Amino acid sequence: MIITRTPYRISFFGGGTDYPSWYEQHGGQVLATTIDKYIYISVRYLFPFFPHRIRLVYAKEELGDTVDDLTHPTAREALKLLGLHQDLEIHYDGDLPARSGMGSSSAFTVGLLNALYAYGGRVVSAHQLARDAIDIEQTRVGDTVGSQDQISAAYGGFNRIQFLTNGEIIVRPVPVDKDRLILFSEYLMLFFTGETRTASDVASSYVSQLQNKRDRLSNLNSMVDTAVDILCGVSDLTILGDLLHEGRMEKRALSPLISTDAINYLYQTARNAGALGGKVLGAGGGGMFLLFAPPDVHATVKNALSDFLHIPFQLEPFGSQVILGNHGSSH
Repeated sequence: MIITRTPYRISFFGGGTDYPSWYEQHGGQVLATTIDKYIYISVRYLFPFFPHRIRLVYAKEELGDTVDDLTHPTAREALKLLGLHQDLEIHYDGDLPARSGMGSSSAFTVGLLNALYAYGGRVVSAHQLARDAIDIEQTRVGDTVGSQDQISAAYGGFNRIQFLTNGEIIVRPVPVDKDRLILFSEYLMLFFTGETRTASDVASSYVSQLQNKRDRLSNLNSMVDTAVDILCGVSDLTILGDLLHEGRMEKRALSPLISTDAINYLYQTARNAGALGGKVLGAGGGGMFLLFAPPDVHATVKNALSDFLHIPFQLEPFGSQVILGNHGSSH
């Protein structure tokens, strides 16, 4: 048996500029980190005792004779990419709910690919895992998704991810002082809105119109530079709260589906309780909400948002890893 552990991610700035329809013309970049919440994928040989030859277990259970019988598009295409058609049992478990803006779909794709490669005795680079995942999601399945989540899941860590017009993707760890990074992380709070949505559906409402929103996308892109300068400098970190607030306003303007009444209520209540800024994670429309608040007001914010689930977390330096099996990891 092979088991992989793949982290969820939080994206701070630049979301929206990681769609190929945008960055292949204008370039793009995001600032994102992985966290210590994970997706686990197990893959094992299925002995020929059973009436089925392939089994996939996630929120549903799928049984079939070959990979073509699977209805889960990502799993089906990942198996086809690696030339695996039957005699496999695959299980998925996640620490956080799907469709919550934490990059879970791409973490699933990356984690599954890592497990399948390891099952076949291969250790591949984070770059290849990410590239394969992007190919599966954007081309083979045809979802309206960006290119940042696959990179974060495969590489892990706190990175500036740059998307060049020629399609090249460059991953640069943010060179922030360790103590300052710890301080930064102490400002972060994560809450579940109680609503989930399919990122591709929300993104479809605005991705086709990105060229008409150049000023907003350019602003979102430049916020990455500003945030990196603040993090790697010596200025007051609270400035990042204002920047997150500005980014939320810009992102909301891309589509009416990005924010909801529940999200607006959560954010305004948090601001009234002392939070400086925040953003809905992922494409929007529900899922997780990130807040930036001085540590001394966290108790007040949690009390004000007692109707919403608070999720403690730490930053995670590693990407997808094989944690059970004899074939190492992607690093």
